[in-house]
Amino acid sequence: MPRAATLLRVAALGLLAAFLLRPQAFAALFAPLTQYGAPPIYDQGNLLTLTLAHLATVCAAAVASTIVAVGLGILVTRQSGAEFLPLSRALVNIGQTFPPVAVLAVAVPLVGFGVKPTLIALFAYGLLPIFENTIAGLQGCTSELLEAASGMGMSARQRLLEVELPMAMPLILEGVRLSLVISVGTATIGSTVAARGLGEVIIAGLLSSNTAFILQGGLVTGLMAVLLYDAMGLVERRVCRAAHVA
Repeated sequence: MPRAATLLRVAALGLLAAFLLRPQAFAALFAPLTQYGAPPIYDQGNLLTLTLAHLATVCAAAVASTIVAVGLGILVTRQSGAEFLPLSRALVNIGQTFPPVAVLAVAVPLVGFGVKPTLIALFAYGLLPIFENTIAGLQGCTSELLEAASGMGMSARQRLLEVELPMAMPLILEGVRLSLVISVGTATIGSTVAARGLGEVIIAGLLSSNTAFILQGGLVTGLMAVLLYDAMGLVERRVCRAAHVA
């Protein structure tokens, strides 16, 4: 990563941390966006707490999506599970076919209000990129490489763990990276069903016509998405180096 880009991201991280730790220090910047004496900084909850809750929901959903999507990807790329590929692809496409709001509407009567329906919506929405990247990565292993592994006496399990998954890891991690970034923005809708998160700030701004609140929720969400994307890129490069994958 170029030095200028690195410095820019460090500055963005510092700015985000400063705002979340001492939001009132930025009141003068947001004051012109308010009217009729409305507060310039969101004051109906702690911004740091809401950000951490938002991030926790996104990460929990991403972990669940990764486990299921990678598991399904492995299953359908085995000879014994190839017949399940159309069914698996149809299932993981549900999250992309139905908007998250529709998934929330179905989930709330089943699990109630709060974080649970949001987790279900984000889980469903995050499956597709991880699943498709897992399949692409595993199918990218050449037959010559697999034959060489078999010639070395590796079992099917050893080939999967020591050859196929390390080779597929860059694409799998890229799918996880994309899923995480999508979920950061999508998670804001969770506040419509009483899930804690940055959506509270945006909704409060919309209800009170307070542009400052809307901008604060949007900027924190956007910065978090960019920084998370960069962080996952760093993890991806380090994991690939550790696995000796180019």
